[in-house]
Amino acid sequence: MKVVLFCGGFGTRMWDHERNVPKPMVEIGYRPLLWHVMRYYAHFGHNDFILCLGYKADVIKDYFLKYTEATSNDFVLTGGDQVELLSQDIRDWRITFVDTGLSNPVGDRLLQVKDHLAGEERFLVNYSDGLTDLDLNQVIDVHRDSGSVLTALLAKPTSSFHVMRTEGDTIKGVEHIVDSETWINGGYFVTDPRIFDYLNPGEDLVPDGFPKLIADGQLTGYKYDGFWTAMDTFKDRQRLEKLHAEGSPPWQVWANDRPPVPV
Repeated sequence: MKVVLFCGGFGTRMWDHERNVPKPMVEIGYRPLLWHVMRYYAHFGHNDFILCLGYKADVIKDYFLKYTEATSNDFVLTGGDQVELLSQDIRDWRITFVDTGLSNPVGDRLLQVKDHLAGEERFLVNYSDGLTDLDLNQVIDVHRDSGSVLTALLAKPTSSFHVMRTEGDTIKGVEHIVDSETWINGGYFVTDPRIFDYLNPGEDLVPDGFPKLIADGQLTGYKYDGFWTAMDTFKDRQRLEKLHAEGSPPWQVWANDRPPVPV
């Protein structure tokens, strides 16, 4: 299946630290967030990517044009300049780069790459700002069985906010949002070409497209309470950097010895 990745984010809540790169290019360890998301999909056998570019599209293009496999792979150096790679990351990836505008909403960006999805029975879509250890095959199976136009990953929030239960102006209870029954959009979607019937130019996917899908009973949610996190703030990045530095970060499912069979 092809994978559509929205890469146009400004990352304004991280600008004090990463003003010169688009949000998906903020690094975790020695690779950008976008690479971690792509590596996740490639692990499940989905390595045909369509990047919907926006803010600082040139930074993303240059990164892959100048990609160095030795950065994240073992290798043998001979004679001071001859590199023999012992493994590779992106050798079998196919990446389509499409400039979809500086500030266009993701629904509009998806419409702009419609022609690149011609002939696809279904495809995968992602915001490129969240990481998970979710078994992607399970979500794809649920989507196929549901028959709905779109299946969305529903995740538990990772913020430090507390939910207040009220009656009028009286607070009757309080609980941490993680412990509540609150589920949020995790940014991982499985869909098919019918999604384009629910989007118009200039529209966003969730606020504009989702209500139409809901009205037709065509939106399915997959609840997952395992590891999932978004990288929206500098604090989020610090947390992910810490997990990476500790070794075996949970989202690096590709570190397993036996790769899963794609469905």
